Amino acid sequence: MQSKAQTVVAYLKELPDDRRAAISAVREVIRANLDADLNEGMRYGMIGYYVPHSLDPAGHHCDPKQPLTHAGLASQKNNLPLSLMACDGNDTEKTWLQEQFRKAGKKLDQGKSCIRFKQPEDLPLEVIGAAFRRLPVAKYIASFEVALAQNAAARTANAPVRKTLAKKATVKTISPKKAAASSAKKSVGKKKTS
Repeated sequence: MQSKAQTVVAYLKELPDDRRAAISAVREVIRANLDADLNEGMRYGMIGYYVPHSLDPAGHHCDPKQPLTHAGLASQKNNLPLSLMACDGNDTEKTWLQEQFRKAGKKLDQGKSCIRFKQPEDLPLEVIGAAFRRLPVAKYIASFEVALAQNAAARTANAPVRKTLAKKATVKTISPKKAAASSAKKSVGKKKTS
């Protein structure tokens, strides 16, 4: 569920006490390890960490008016997700994170870029801090551009395959009247057996 809060402080105030405490604990670790060039603010109804346009005028590839998102932290219905965009499309970072969770003896509940947790104790907070230190702004932008180029190349390489599959998947449809007439013709030609 997205919040309509305009500021991080307002967002935190609207959370139940237990969730506010959990989000605040993780936020404290993030802020202590955050590249000074990243901004914190409300993005897409959650706490967001992003690259300002002054450092990356291209902004987000889907909507260049929006700054490039680095991470997000939220309270959702079933969990508290921490989105580390560096893990989306960057196998090196994703593998590193998985290994660090394993070494810390913590279970990693992860989607593409989202780490789901219910309380700060679910996370190895030192690993979360290190994840932010690993990708300062310049390195993150470069990593993001590489991932975009790889995705574009993969889409281009798969385009002929998609067209072929789309042609094979085309199903001829007929109207209900034609289907009934066809069925009637088939039943007329069959002999009844008793």
